[in-house]
Amino acid sequence: MNGLLEQSFNENLPVEMIYLAANNQITQRRVIVKELHDRYFKAYCFLRKADRLFKKEHILSVMPVRRKLLKSS
Repeated sequence: MNGLLEQSFNENLPVEMIYLAANNQITQRRVIVKELHDRYFKAYCFLRKADRLFKKEHILSVMPVRRKLLKSS
């Protein structure tokens, strides 16, 4: 998990995560990490269209964003 978050931070690449919000709702988020700390990180969230703080302990899953391949003619 930390490896993908670090890669997002270092390369400014989005990652997908399944996240448990404070109200116990599970959401899928696409984010780009802006700051990394021991227990949380700051990221731009495409769902909310804003920078947000996320607790690392609330991440249920994180994965790279799949890129669509373009068909050549």
